[in-house]
Amino acid sequence: MSDVHAPWAAKTRKGPPNSMSLPRNAEIWLLPYLKDKVRKSLRPAKPRRAWVTITDHYEPIGKQGTVEGALRRVAQWQEKWPKVADNAPRDAAGQCPQHTFFYPQEEYDRGVVDGIAEMVRLGVGDVEVHLHHKDEQRDSFIEKITDFCRRLRNDHGLLRHRDGRTLFGFIHGNWALDNSHPDGKFCGLNGEIALLRDLGCYADFTMPSIPSPTQGRVVNQIYWCTNNRDNRPKSFDQGVVATAGGGRQGDLLMITGPVGLRFGGRLMPRVETGELAGNDMPTTSRVRRWLDLAPVIGEDLFLKLHTHGAADRSRDQLLNTGLANLFSMLAEEADQRGIEIHWATAWQMYQAVDALIHARSPVPVSENLIAESSR
Repeated sequence: MSDVHAPWAAKTRKGPPNSMSLPRNAEIWLLPYLKDKVRKSLRPAKPRRAWVTITDHYEPIGKQGTVEGALRRVAQWQEKWPKVADNAPRDAAGQCPQHTFFYPQEEYDRGVVDGIAEMVRLGVGDVEVHLHHKDEQRDSFIEKITDFCRRLRNDHGLLRHRDGRTLFGFIHGNWALDNSHPDGKFCGLNGEIALLRDLGCYADFTMPSIPSPTQGRVVNQIYWCTNNRDNRPKSFDQGVVATAGGGRQGDLLMITGPVGLRFGGRLMPRVETGELAGNDMPTTSRVRRWLDLAPVIGEDLFLKLHTHGAADRSRDQLLNTGLANLFSMLAEEADQRGIEIHWATAWQMYQAVDALIHARSPVPVSENLIAESSR
């Protein structure tokens, strides 16, 4: 099952004649976005470092696909992505760009994951956990996540093991984290936030989900959410913003991507969610918008982009020119702003956040890689 998400073509709500219509479900996120815009305009200091990660809802089999087709898609990434990464500008620590493949549990195939794991061993990517499900029960969810993490670690050498348990980053399929769809579709499991915490999830990277009604009300922030006491859905709809030295303040860390509006010469704005799609590739104006919108902790900015990199609608564009252009544009814009740029996996971005909230200086990514080489 693939995620349904097309913010560039979001339907609008119909209003009275001659009135401006809002993007679908904008009542959830528009006011928080405007408040964040005012807050950032009053920010006294500019960011000194920018951490950039690409979170890929990587679904090489997809709807009605085959393992053979998935192997071909992965092979294309194996052939082209390491070259794109190697030719891109290095970051402040000398690291090439990274790509984090959030692989779906329900699409597991050993040969397909082996191909992705090879890119991880080349030092140009990482693998984390993705899950599409519906009508889920607590015990079956625990079994799915536990078994999948065990396979990724034991059979492929992926994920990390700390303090007796395996750690993983998470993206919920179809955006319905914590049973957040109003109709209960694409999940069915209340209390998912607490379960993810207990199973070893170090951070969730699902948001933003615009134009879906699953979108949370906290935007352009890295924040802590806590499972609702009565197990109501959508616990992430509110939370405590992560701050330098603020420590842990909830059950699960939410690392969100940019949310905002962009005009680009248009009368009506488009909704910006940091998605890299076949019909919405990176541009200089988008890069600037991302850096203006991204969450900031202390002097560090965190830009989380997302894509569906195995999908036919985006794969060729990303691997041929889209990603190469992205890294060049980001490096150039960061240089113009006097910002030190760091390419990061999802895990490395989390480590930088974790260091800041515990009043430590973020470790340069190159040192991070040495520490992670043994996993």
